Amino acid sequence: MDIKENIEKIREDFPILKREMSGHPLVYLDNCATTLKPKKMIDAVVHYYTYLGANAHRGDYEMSAQVDYAYENARKTTQEFIHARRPEEIVFTSGSTESLNILAMAITNQWLHEGDVVLSTVAEHASSVLPWIEAGKSKNVKIEYIPLDEKGRVTIENFKKALHDKVKIVALAQVSNVLGYEAPVKEICRIAHERGIKVVVDGAQSVAHLPVDVQELDCDFFCFSGHKMCGPTGIGVLYGKFDLLEALTPVYFGGESNARFNKCGKVSLKKTPLKYESGTQPIEGALGMAAAMKYINTIGKEQIHQYEIELKDYFLEKIKGVGKVKIYNEDAHSGIITFNVYDDGKLIFPQDVASFLNTKGIAVRSGEHCAKLLGDVLKVPGTCRASVYFYNTFEEIDKFVDALKEASFETCLDIFF
Repeated sequence: MDIKENIEKIREDFPILKREMSGHPLVYLDNCATTLKPKKMIDAVVHYYTYLGANAHRGDYEMSAQVDYAYENARKTTQEFIHARRPEEIVFTSGSTESLNILAMAITNQWLHEGDVVLSTVAEHASSVLPWIEAGKSKNVKIEYIPLDEKGRVTIENFKKALHDKVKIVALAQVSNVLGYEAPVKEICRIAHERGIKVVVDGAQSVAHLPVDVQELDCDFFCFSGHKMCGPTGIGVLYGKFDLLEALTPVYFGGESNARFNKCGKVSLKKTPLKYESGTQPIEGALGMAAAMKYINTIGKEQIHQYEIELKDYFLEKIKGVGKVKIYNEDAHSGIITFNVYDDGKLIFPQDVASFLNTKGIAVRSGEHCAKLLGDVLKVPGTCRASVYFYNTFEEIDKFVDALKEASFETCLDIFF
């Protein structure tokens, strides 16, 4: 789909874009945090609650069978969306955070030994690094970090320098949520596998914006959330190569995960992926996420990515000459714009800038963006982050630039008095 030619129609699909914020038409530039929701996704969730409603894999009646079919069809849609080899490689979770925690706990407890090392980066979201830190404490499994280059990027050269015989796991994001740089995941996987190292990829910031083929990447595990790709909150995916999922034992247990158990403690688990899906799953979330995937496919991942780059390039051209705005990631090939505003050479607190932009109806993120280790690289206490998606417009970028031109200590502080 040509997004520019169809932008008005696309925006009609998102009811929330009709609202105002602070008395202005909403300019939503916080798509890294969560995306807005199209009506087709909302309708899928409402349809489940209105006409289906039953649990999955529980009942022996027609309505329950309809839920089973819809739920497993959502798994098939997810498999196709990331090009997994088979639907059994798709585990539904509550989101990226749960997926990454499950892997950290299961892998550390079952595969790692004292002195083993998990290799990550200081650019990681807390959900990608904290689970390994916590899981590793009881077994003295260490976390080490791939040095970033001067721009904050992961390079193959630095990755190779960080490797040694104790490294057993590499855990990193395909796209950084702060700077928007894409890591060379495919090459990292190739090098890691030559050494018998498993690779866990946080795909939260890539799967909604880039064509993702987990078989081509050859990653061992890939995790993402539905709400960052036009889906509902509370639903996500843990992809794993089937033999690896089969080899691991889940960390949660309950009604769905077991086939049978007895008083002596003998437990027979169901087959993958059901052994990982204990308890009642967010069924409406899985159906809504599948609807979001189908909607995104009608737009086209390549077209989405290209349009985001055009929006960012347009911003960079418009902001030229506005010396008080510092951009940290001009050359990142993504729709993420990380910046700070200065007045007379002094940093305006990022939260104050975000609050000022709010008075213009513009929504951006400020702070450390859950990547608290990256501040030492950027050498600032925080940043502002604008992140575009395919429903944003060039006119919204104009409003954004005009607002940044107005930002100063005086205008940012005036909103509090």
